[in-house]
Amino acid sequence: MGTPVLPQTPVPPQTPLPPEAAVRDEATMALRLPGDLAEARTAIPAPARALGEGRAARRRAAAKGGRGRRRAAGHRRATAPDASAAATPDGRPLSRVEARRAERARRPSAGTRASAALGEGFITLGLVMLLFVAYQLWWTNVRAHHEANGAAHRLQDDWADGKRSPGVFQPGEGFAILTIPKLDVVVPIAEGVSKAKVLDKGMVGHYGQGALKTAMPAAKSGNFALAGHRNTHGEPFRYLNRLKPGDPIVVETRDTYFVYKMTSILPQTSPANTAVLRPVPAGSGFTGPGRYLTLTTCTPEFTSTYRMIVWGKMVEERPRGEGKPDALL
Repeated sequence: MGTPVLPQTPVPPQTPLPPEAAVRDEATMALRLPGDLAEARTAIPAPARALGEGRAARRRAAAKGGRGRRRAAGHRRATAPDASAAATPDGRPLSRVEARRAERARRPSAGTRASAALGEGFITLGLVMLLFVAYQLWWTNVRAHHEANGAAHRLQDDWADGKRSPGVFQPGEGFAILTIPKLDVVVPIAEGVSKAKVLDKGMVGHYGQGALKTAMPAAKSGNFALAGHRNTHGEPFRYLNRLKPGDPIVVETRDTYFVYKMTSILPQTSPANTAVLRPVPAGSGFTGPGRYLTLTTCTPEFTSTYRMIVWGKMVEERPRGEGKPDALL
């Protein structure tokens, strides 16, 4: 027998590598001069070279885009107020422990926070005091003038209706109107010298109760004494010190005008000097009984340390039916 012959397996045709792959393969086999690689590239057909260059261009664009995104992210991290992004003077990034220490160092100390709180407290206190001063010097006058004007109108309406005839009045009840032409003062007179019920409402009060009780204007002899604020709450007696002897002071009731002439002033005396309210006031210069007027207020201004006293003497009693006296014309 002859030697058996094995069937031959057909060998598939070899697919030629693209020129670019061949160039890459050759480039990895050994060192090569740059010029040789360039010559090999020039030997690649144009369509294959264009295909390879297109892929390379896309890879470069993708790599460039990635680098741009990484740079933008790095810029955001660098500009963000992150303590961990800080660095030491030698350029070394801070560790987490060092970053926490740096953050604590940047925080204000307890003393700084206490000083800030104290400063804010002083500012608040100053604003409160400023508001209180504005309330005392401005708003109390606005409110007192409004209440006093209302009381004067109600009193005049009562007179027109035949009410409030001369007699005994209840504390806080208005019964007359005081006019001081030189000072442009027109203010109701109420019974009593209560601060809350009379004086703080912008009115002047008649000393008409207890040991300090004084006469009414219609009395044939006696001292008609009044008290009023010099500052705040309408301050009707603020410029009482500007009166001069002979200046008229008018008290108007439902039936009569009582006209006084200012005679003397006591610039300063103790608040306990009640002798100025006597029927013949001490220190007034009057030597005997008569029909007198006494005005009292605080001094110096914006304090209640002392009292200022102004006296007057009645010079005319005029019925309302005869018209206003010359002092009011």
